[in-house]
Parts: sequence; C-alpha cells; structure tokens
Amino acid sequence: MGIELESIVVPVDDLDRPAPHDLVRTAAAGIPPLPGGARITFEPGGQIELSSPPHCGIAAACSSMEEDLTLVGRALQAVGVEMLGVGLDPFRPTATVLTEPRYRAMERYFRTDGGPGMQMMCSTAALQVNLDMGREADWLRRWRLVGALAPILTATFANSPFTAGSPNGFRSGRAAVWDSIDGSRTAPVPTSGSDPAAGWIRYALAARVMLIRVTERRFEPVVEQLPFRAWMEEGHELGYPTIDDFAYHLTTLFPPVRPRGWLELRMIDSLPSPWWRVAVAVTTALLEDEEAADTAVVMTSDSRRWRGAACHGLAHPELARSARACFEAALCALPRLGVDRATMAAAASFLDRFVARGRCPADDLLDGWRTHGCLLLRPLSLEEAWS
Repeated sequence: MGIELESIVVPVDDLDRPAPHDLVRTAAAGIPPLPGGARITFEPGGQIELSSPPHCGIAAACSSMEEDLTLVGRALQAVGVEMLGVGLDPFRPTATVLTEPRYRAMERYFRTDGGPGMQMMCSTAALQVNLDMGREADWLRRWRLVGALAPILTATFANSPFTAGSPNGFRSGRAAVWDSIDGSRTAPVPTSGSDPAAGWIRYALAARVMLIRVTERRFEPVVEQLPFRAWMEEGHELGYPTIDDFAYHLTTLFPPVRPRGWLELRMIDSLPSPWWRVAVAVTTALLEDEEAADTAVVMTSDSRRWRGAACHGLAHPELARSARACFEAALCALPRLGVDRATMAAAASFLDRFVARGRCPADDLLDGWRTHGCLLLRPLSLEEAWS
C-alpha cells in the first residue's frame, strides 16, 4: 500500500495570503532525500503533495509518511510557511502558479466550465490511499466493495466546509467541486458488471478527450465534446490517436476509485495529523481484513443511501448508521493487521469524537468558526485528539 497526501500551503502569519511559490519550491528543493522515500511534487495551485513508495502494511506506511511529513513541515516552517490538512482552500481565490504546458492547456480546457474545473486544479487537496488488487480471485469483490465504500469514506472524513472564509454549504466542499466538473471523467466507474477491466475500458472510451499532445512541449485542449472512442473512429484535425495517446488519456480521468494496476482511492479530503492516519488505517482494514470486509459488504448494499455524502457528511442518518458499523469493524481489525498503538488510539478517538456522534471533521471546523469567529486548522497532537 501507499499514501499520497496533498496539503494547502499558506504563510504562517497570514492565512488569507498566497504562499510565495518560488520560496516554497526552493525550500522543498533543499530538503535531503526523505528517510521514508516520499516524493515531493506540486499541484497547479501550489498545493504540495507527498507520495510514498509502496509499503507492506499500515504501520510501515503510516510511520514512514509521518516521519517524512514532519521533516517537510519543519523545512517549510523555517521559511514562514505551513501546510494545512484541509480538502479545499478555505480562504484564497483560485489561482494557477505552475506554468508547465500540460497545466496551461488544462486551464484553457477548464475555463469553459465556468470555474469548478479551475477550483479543482488549484484549490483542492486530497488524501489518496493506494492498495494492491489482491488475489485475482478477489478482484471483482474488492472492486465492487471499494466502489460502494467511496461515499461512506467521503462522508466520514469530510473536511472542507469553507470557501472564501465562509461556510460553503457542504461538509466536503472538495467532493462537491469534483462532482460539478466534467462527469465523463469524474463520475464513479460502474462496478455492476462481471469484468472490472472491461468496465474501465468502456468508461475510458466514453470519457471526453481533454488534451492532445502534439509534442512534448505542446498540448492542445479539446474544448468540443469528443469522447475518446469518437477520436478513434472519426479522428481529429490533429490526427488519430495512438496507444500512447490512450495511456495519456487515462491520466486525465479522475473517478473516485481509479484502477492503475492497483486501486487508487481518491475520495477522502486532506486531513491533519493524526486523522489522516485514521483514514488510511480504516480504509485499508475494510478491504484487507475478511471480517471487516464482510461487515462493509452488508452495510454498503444499498447504494441509494450514499446520496448527499458531500453535503451532509455523517449528519445523514443512514450514512451515520452504516459508517459506525464499518468503523467499528475496522477498529476491531486493526490489531489483526499489525497496526501501531498510536494509530489505533487515534482511530478509537476518531470513533468517539466523530463517528459515534454522527459528526465528521468538518463539523469541528464549523463549530470553531461559530464559537471563535475563526478557522482552527492546525494539526492536533494525539493528546488533544483524545480531549
């Protein structure tokens, strides 16, 4: 398994102001190779992302990412910058800071949708959990289960209720943004068929072409409605696609669960420490532990329950009931999966503080805003999480 954690980057002394990207990039470039092997990259709006190599087990993946995240955080704080574990930039307007040809072309493509596409590129941050496919005999069951779990994970870990300094009406504003852009590339991949690979191919062929690579430095956005299948059959003024074009097309598709030879789970908001560890552990347990997976299959059998996950989080009673059963099953599974004590303690705290009360992290942010008139976004110590 592997972890990808994106964070919004802001100046320590003024959360409303964009962090100077050149300063952030220079500070990141000066960090020695990270002991856990995480790779540092940036998203178009300057969000920083740490991507771990594959690890064997939850404990190794979480401890490795925690160590690397701490070192990167210290390096950025030394230049007056910090990372926010939140799914949507709560303060600043959308702005692009990266100028690579791919991102310039993506910006031109998304300018046609009225704004949500640019907000997705420049203002959202996610926690991505990457899990292997398991045994071939289990592929179909795992594929169906992870698709059914996607909305409950969105609701349980929703953490992006603010835009431009005010409540945006969602527990997961990030999920709402993703849901509002081109559905041919962001909607869930259907999991009802008996062949996951064939279902993914049908999805990819029906998805609109975003970019055509003319050269390595020239990308042309395709603003007209052009499904990849139509490009294959009818061509384009820039020619017909090659197999390399199809492989590149797959990198422009962003469903909540993306198959890449492994399962890339993309539906969870970025979270502060220690909550991101909880999301990683619980998500993994629900797929990897047989008993927890059995509970999850039962509790996700009615897909109609998952409407409104982004809007209501666990305030939705059916979501809350199912989330609690799944979370408790995952918590029981963590010792069987060799999870470290700190992560198990954080998971128990998360259950008591949020899931058992029909709440998600966004509710804490909203309560803090109502009570104190400001957003409380700093990471929690484990002791604070328990309190």
